[in-house]
Amino acid sequence: MLYTQGKTDCKPSEIGYDEKRLDVLNNHFQRIIDDGEIQCATYCISRKGKIFAHGGVGKKSFRKDDNTPVQPDSVRFVASITKVFTAVAIMKLVEDGVTRLDVPVGEILPQFNTPPYNGVTLFQLLTHTSGMHADGGCFDNKYQTNYWKMIDDAYKLCSPGQKKDFDWLAAALGTIGSGFRVKPDTEWAYCSFGFVVLGAVIEKLSGRRVQEFIDDNICKPLGMKDTAFNITAEMAKRYIVSDEELEKYVNDKINGTYKPHWIGEILNIPPTGGGLESTAYDLSLFGNMVLSGGTLNGTRILGRKAVEKMTNIATAFPNYCWNAKEKERFYGVGFDMRNGPAFTFSQGTFMHEGSGACSLYIDPKEELVAAWIVPFAKEGWFSRALFSVQNIIWSGLI
Repeated sequence: MLYTQGKTDCKPSEIGYDEKRLDVLNNHFQRIIDDGEIQCATYCISRKGKIFAHGGVGKKSFRKDDNTPVQPDSVRFVASITKVFTAVAIMKLVEDGVTRLDVPVGEILPQFNTPPYNGVTLFQLLTHTSGMHADGGCFDNKYQTNYWKMIDDAYKLCSPGQKKDFDWLAAALGTIGSGFRVKPDTEWAYCSFGFVVLGAVIEKLSGRRVQEFIDDNICKPLGMKDTAFNITAEMAKRYIVSDEELEKYVNDKINGTYKPHWIGEILNIPPTGGGLESTAYDLSLFGNMVLSGGTLNGTRILGRKAVEKMTNIATAFPNYCWNAKEKERFYGVGFDMRNGPAFTFSQGTFMHEGSGACSLYIDPKEELVAAWIVPFAKEGWFSRALFSVQNIIWSGLI
């Protein structure tokens, strides 16, 4: 087994954890690496604010002839975990009296100030209950298109003179049917584009690029040195590379030759639905801030009541995404509040996953924060790398 130990604050036994269960965790990671489900794993686990487990298992590169071990501080995109950072940014604006969660988006962004969109609120976007079209793959519909394709297609039809003033949001809202998949407040349906819209809201209300707002108000104050929307060359050298496309991306970042090619980057569309890159350690800092009521090591990010609003059940609508048949999908403001037979965490635990894949779980009752990054080695979704890992980690609590 290729295993690398990271820095910790204490021994597991000091905070009531059975150290032998970490061997089970590492062996589990190795087993699903051997089965070809994931390439490697990095993780950081803390209890009562102290890190007691921090490590990496497997290889940093997908290349068979490259056996460089993954490191605990290896970098990877964290996909939809970005959404909880976006939600915190919105809550900061709420705390400062700049807006409220019940405010219609159309009062902030004029593109939404028209039927049928004029009733959609910030709260509905944050809880995936706006009725807007869900992510591709959520439903078995081979004819489904998506907002990004609509933006790209509309942009390509523009003349060079029109591209300067191209309105990406208007293009997205004007192209998919009636604008909604279902009526607002009737279903929970995972809509990443809603968090892109929230990024535009943050920019409009703050007068700043959303990347800068999140960096200055969340990441830098928490000391999250390895979390960014635009990674540095140094971070790129620590990147977990799982395919040739990522390898080229990393090399271009290292050499300073990277050029935007995706429509979201070309048009500077807010990457607030899934654009952050980070490490398991940095995610644990964010998680402990939320666990501690919005303040970490004397640094205030949010107030206690704002955190309570985010981390209590806010909605409970039916969920049919990914062939689910849930009568109630529990969700907070930006955080996933689901529970059920698949999980062994405490009631009241909140979390978020990122595709491809990674997880951040926060259990207030046990004062436990766990973050892990498990890059999938092939197409698909593998519960052993996500749900099973959660069960193993929680099994060590004494």
